[in-house]
Amino acid sequence: MSKKVADPIMVRKRPSLFAITATLVLLLAIVFPLAGWAQGSDQIPDAPRPQPQAKPTLPPPQTVSQEPPAPPSEITTVPPGGATPGEPSGRDQLLTYRKTVNFVQVPVTVKDDHGQLVAGLLPKDFQVLESGKPQKLVFFTSDPFPLTAAVVIDQSLPQGEFDKIRQTLPALVGAFGQFDEVAIYTYGTTVSRMQGFTPAQNDVFIQNIRKLQKNAQGRTGGVPVLGGPMASGPSINGQPADRGAAQTVNQNQYPSSSIYIPDAHVLNDAILMAAQDLATRDRTRRRVLFVISNGRELRSDASYSEVLKFLQTQMITVYGVVVGDTALPVYGTLQKIHLPAQGYGNILPKYARATGGQTFSEISQQAIETAYSQITLVAKNQYTLGYLAQDTKSSAYRDIEVRVFKPDVKVITRAGYYPLPPLPPEASQ
Repeated sequence: MSKKVADPIMVRKRPSLFAITATLVLLLAIVFPLAGWAQGSDQIPDAPRPQPQAKPTLPPPQTVSQEPPAPPSEITTVPPGGATPGEPSGRDQLLTYRKTVNFVQVPVTVKDDHGQLVAGLLPKDFQVLESGKPQKLVFFTSDPFPLTAAVVIDQSLPQGEFDKIRQTLPALVGAFGQFDEVAIYTYGTTVSRMQGFTPAQNDVFIQNIRKLQKNAQGRTGGVPVLGGPMASGPSINGQPADRGAAQTVNQNQYPSSSIYIPDAHVLNDAILMAAQDLATRDRTRRRVLFVISNGRELRSDASYSEVLKFLQTQMITVYGVVVGDTALPVYGTLQKIHLPAQGYGNILPKYARATGGQTFSEISQQAIETAYSQITLVAKNQYTLGYLAQDTKSSAYRDIEVRVFKPDVKVITRAGYYPLPPLPPEASQ
């Protein structure tokens, strides 16, 4: 039989798996680029489509103020506790005012009801009045200032009281910091400068304090004798050994056997000598008098009013530790009475109040030591205000009042000042 040959037209070959796969790959290669182009993609290298540009946004319309801008504040303010890095300290800022004669610097202590220092006040919390007229502040800082302190020690105290003071002297060294400078003065019937100004942590200061603690003596003696063979005191060839005392008695026309002439306590002279030395020191430091005494004054050459005027002219502050019988509440009040020929019992509070300082009346050794550190703490950590006085021609006294717009606070500052005379032309350059 002959084979039957199939019609070539009617014969259909089935596509192979390889052919099908190749066709799908080719279709995918064509379809995906076209889809990306349809979506605005720039993936086609030979025909990139530019990205649409973002529509620029205009700034909001500015409101034009009808008032001129406020001028910058003229108050120089330094942050509390010291200037931040890169900023000048309060003392550095004061250098710009130091040669300005009519610049008035006003240290102010602010305490709460418990006697604690009040921190965090701002210039807006203060108002300064000079002779009743508000002043414009040009300077303000709460920056702590180093101290230049003249320490004045009363050696006319009775020996027992002075022994107590001697035991507290090491605490006096510890009350001052490394940036403070100190001078030492002692007084009784006369004044002595024991040490000029030297750094407080210097060996010179420490050694002199040790010398005082070891060798210094208070006033010795008992009840004054007003009659009998010892009343006239020692004599040489029938003449009184103390001619000054005899002359004083004769001038007052009293027999030496019926009057007691007390020893001198030249507190005014001691404060004046220390203040004159303080006046030569840097005015950008806190210049203070640190007096340890019972506050008695008798037979100084300088009067209280003369010394106070000098203190207020030089802007020097007096702090005092009142010791002995004067520190007792009742007896201390009686001691403030001025008795003829007996001087003043305690004038330290008067000096302190008038110059913006404070006094601490203490009895025990521990309380006296605590008072030392309290004084230096208060003296360093004050607010310092400054203003330019309007009239510099008059040298008359000008009173100062500082108001603090905070409830239940006590404000301590100087009562007033005397203006300094104008500087010579060469000094102001």
